[in-house]
Amino acid sequence: MASGTADLQRDLGGALMTSIFGALLTAGYAAAMGTAISASGQDVTASTQSALQLSYSSAADLASANPQYANQIMSAAKESFLQGDKWAYTAAMVAVAIGMCLVFFFFPKKAEEHDLHATYLQQDAAGRAGTPAPSAEEGTG
Repeated sequence: MASGTADLQRDLGGALMTSIFGALLTAGYAAAMGTAISASGQDVTASTQSALQLSYSSAADLASANPQYANQIMSAAKESFLQGDKWAYTAAMVAVAIGMCLVFFFFPKKAEEHDLHATYLQQDAAGRAGTPAPSAEEGTG
């Protein structure tokens, strides 16, 4: 059961974080591409702007269909992707920092872990011998 629970937590956490990072990458790309389109001063139709902001591959397809603007489109797409990339990496660093803080403040320290281990061993030994185990207040000796 413990192995199954650990697998579930790992898989679910991985799927959630992948979804969050993917959404941030996409949002960062779309926002940066919108800014690049506005800064270009070009009269871009709504459908073209939507295609450019949809994804990097949509921008690449549009660039291949419009070779006269290919360099501008691909340059903006690369910069926009890198902006979205920064959003995702920043979120990942925040998640790692939160995880480190949780482990540091809420997981037992090495000495506490050794004490717990000794207590569990003592309780197991007492249980096998048929005698009651000492309570936590009595100490582990």
